[in-house]
Amino acid sequence: MPLFRSSARPGYSSAVDSDPRRVFARKLVKEIDVIFADGPCVVRTKEGTVHVRSGDPIITGIAGEHWRVSRAHFSAKYRPVPPTVAGEAGHYVSLPNRIMCVPMSEPFEVLLADGVSRLRGGAGDWLVDYGDGSFGVVSPAIFAVTYEITGRL
Repeated sequence: MPLFRSSARPGYSSAVDSDPRRVFARKLVKEIDVIFADGPCVVRTKEGTVHVRSGDPIITGIAGEHWRVSRAHFSAKYRPVPPTVAGEAGHYVSLPNRIMCVPMSEPFEVLLADGVSRLRGGAGDWLVDYGDGSFGVVSPAIFAVTYEITGRL
C-alpha cells in the first residue's frame, strides 16, 4: 500500500506534483465550529486516529466530521467569525487556500507530520497536499462540498 509522509516543510510534495492525475483545487469558504484541546488527546476520524497536542484546534465540519489542524497552520487556514476571538473556541470560516490533490485509484496511507498519526484512504478518496508540508485524506462526498477544482496545470 503506498505511504505518503507529511514533511512538515512548506511546499508541495514531489510525489503528488509528479502524479499525472493531480489537480489543483481551492477550499470553499465555509463556516465551521472549533474547540481548542486543553491537553493531549486523540481524534478518531473515519480515516484513522489523530494525536492532538494541547492547544491544537479540533474542527467540526459541515457533515459532523472532526479533524485536527496543528496550531502552527491554523491561522493560515481559518479566520474567526465575530464575536469569536482568534484563538478561542467558536465559529471560524475557512479561507480559500489552494491545494494540490490526487483522486486515488487504490488504498493508501498518510503518515502525518507528528510521525505517529496515520490515516487510511481507499480507492476513490482524495489525497490532499495542503502545500504546508501536511497531507490529508478526503472522501469524495466531503471533497465535493469542500473544494472546487481549479485546474490541472
